[in-house]
This record gives sequence, C-alpha cells and structure tokens, in this order.
Amino acid sequence: MKMLEPLLGCELMPLYDKVMQGKRLSFEDGLLLYRTPNLSGVGYLANLVRERLHGNRAYYIRNLHINYTNICNKGCKFCSFYAKKGGPKPYTLSMEEVRERLRAYRHIPITEVHIVGGVNPRLPYQYYLDLVRTVKEERPEVHIKAFTAVEWEEIARVARKPLGEVLQEMKEAGLGSVPGGGIEVLSDRIHAELFPKKIDGKRWLQIAREIARAGLKQYATLLYGMGETIEERVQHFIALRELQDETGHFLALTPLAFHPEGTELEHLPHTTGYDDLRNIAVARLMLDNFPHIKSFWVMNTPAVTQIALWYGADDVDGTVLEYEIVYQDDAPGVRQQVLTRTQLIRLIREAGR
Repeated sequence: MKMLEPLLGCELMPLYDKVMQGKRLSFEDGLLLYRTPNLSGVGYLANLVRERLHGNRAYYIRNLHINYTNICNKGCKFCSFYAKKGGPKPYTLSMEEVRERLRAYRHIPITEVHIVGGVNPRLPYQYYLDLVRTVKEERPEVHIKAFTAVEWEEIARVARKPLGEVLQEMKEAGLGSVPGGGIEVLSDRIHAELFPKKIDGKRWLQIAREIARAGLKQYATLLYGMGETIEERVQHFIALRELQDETGHFLALTPLAFHPEGTELEHLPHTTGYDDLRNIAVARLMLDNFPHIKSFWVMNTPAVTQIALWYGADDVDGTVLEYEIVYQDDAPGVRQQVLTRTQLIRLIREAGR
C-alpha cells in the first residue's frame, strides 16, 4: 500500500480501496477522477479494472461502415456529416450502390457491417428493411450492427408500427445489434443548446429499454469536448450504469472526442490526448457493469489508442472501412481511416498487449 502512495497520492487512495474491493464509485468519486491533476493515478486505477476483466487481452473486429445517407432534418450544431449549404453534397445510397460497396471488399474478410446515417424523412420503412436484407444477402456471414436510437425513432414513425414490432422484423431481416451513437451526452442543457430537434436523453433511454426487450445487444457512447461539464459527463455514466443494472444488454461504451471542424462549433478547441485518456479511464472506473470500453482509433489516433490500452480500454474497434461521419474526403485534417488486420495487431502488440 505504501508503495502506491507516491503514485496515487492521498486523494486517490480511498478510490484504490474501493476499486480493490469491487465497490461502486459514487458521483463525487467521478468528479474527483476528472478534477485530479494526477492522470497517471487515474489511469492506474482504470487499468486495475481493465486487467481484472480482461487480463492482457485486447480486442478488435474487421468491420465495414455503410453511411447510407447524409440527408438529415435534425440540424445538430456539432455535426459536420449532414448535407447543408457550403457543406457535403446530399446523397442516399440505392440498394445497388450498397451491393457495389459490399462487393468491392469481397476479397477482404469482414466480421461486422456497421450501418448508420442521417434522419432522412423521405425514406420509407421498406428502405431500411431492404438495406439490412441486402447486406445479409451479399455477406450472409457478417454481423449487422445498425441504426442508432435516433434512427429507430424515425424508422418506427415511418413504419407506423410500435418500435418493438419494428425491432423484431429487423431481427428477422438480419439485424444483430444496435450501435450507440445519437446519445451524445445525457444532459437536458446540452440537448436544448446543441441538438433540440433530436430525441432527448429520456427518450434515448426508453428506446434502449425497447432494444433490450427485443433481445438485442447495444453499444453506448459519450461525445465529449462540446461544452459539457464534468458533472454532466459523470451523470451520463451513472444513468447508463443504472440502465445496465436493469437490462444488462450493453456490450461496450466508446468515449468519442468531438471534432469541431466543419460544424457550427468551430470556435471550440480540439480535445487533447490528455482529455481522451481521462475520459476512457473514468468511463472504465464508473461503468463497472459494462464488459468493454473502446478507444476508437479513428478519432483518438492510433498512438493515443495504444496508451489507452493501459488506461482502461480493452478494445480498439476495427479496420473501419468506409467511415464517413467525422471526416469527409475533402475536409481539412483528413486522416487515414483504414488499418489492416496486420496493422491493428501490430498496434496492440507494440502497446504491450
């Protein structure tokens, strides 16, 4: 114990005791994890939990992203993806274009297809069913992770059916799980300021319960760096933790760094690697009932993700073919958005995992 005092200091030692005893951290504990300047100590605590759950293992997938439309009627201030004047040109993929994208990677083993897009009010229910069925027809072996809670609200609306019925029909079409986007941060204040046209946190949690009742697994996210307080971040984790106590259907949380370029919030600074590591570590410590914490290398960079594997993360996401949500081809600051399986394995092994 005394050997740890120089690393943790007197302020983090009580949290060390809780972590070692498997006790749940409180709201006040979460604030301390954000406020302390001792990031190394926070990372050490997060790594204790990470290694208790996963040892030295780290996970990745071979995935293809299909962003089927960038037409959206929500107008979120933090979004650079949706079609708007002076921004990206509008598009909606036809089923033939979806097939072409899948066939372009026919030679590459893929384990998951991740499908998300804007909320395009012109799309009928049949479009969404056809989208899932088309992917399953072309790549019957893949797991399909599709449509955020925001999209599910729209799909049920155009289907004119209860959400539970829609989810069952999508499962029959080939749906395997639900991604975690659209939640941003569970804050009424941030919702009112930045995305008032989109479902609020209460509705997101209600939809998550419906997804759990349908027998589907789901992911969750935290979008940080857009003006939210640390109190709002901690409350976000606690709300998800309480829902997980109830449903047990969440597989992982991914902290996502906000990128201001091309948005209405361009005046905000970029997050730093320091921010990224802290949010990953706090997520691991607060979400004691979530199996996995991801570091999404596309947003965090491969280098930060390597460090994150020692700060609570056990998953680096995947090969990420065709990801378009954050970076457009002609956007400033475009980064490489594909890593091969060999590169991902090297990333993990060179990190010491």
